[in-house]
Amino acid sequence: MHEVALAEAIVDLVRDQARRDAFARVRSIRIAVGALSHVEPRALEFGFEAVSRGTVADGAKLVVERPSGEGWCTDCNATVQILANGAPCPRCGGHRWVLTAGDELRVVDLEVD
Repeated sequence: MHEVALAEAIVDLVRDQARRDAFARVRSIRIAVGALSHVEPRALEFGFEAVSRGTVADGAKLVVERPSGEGWCTDCNATVQILANGAPCPRCGGHRWVLTAGDELRVVDLEVD
């Protein structure tokens, strides 16, 4: 379950930010987990709850946004919504597209005290 390692990285990032900005507690962390990122949000939330105990993020709410997949189809020269890795272009049925969005995992913002 790589989500635990990802949760640890999020806690490390928040801990570093707390040192830089001198805040004592995080109320919520909003993250973007792309629909095609190969990250299971519920597993990430579970891992986050476990690894954040005793840290500045202990008790923080993890707010998960799920940006959809988007790609550029080189067959029909269009930007299209991609529902799954390996799926055909919904416009032309081709399989030659380049993913442009939906595989990210990033911290969007923090609500802190």
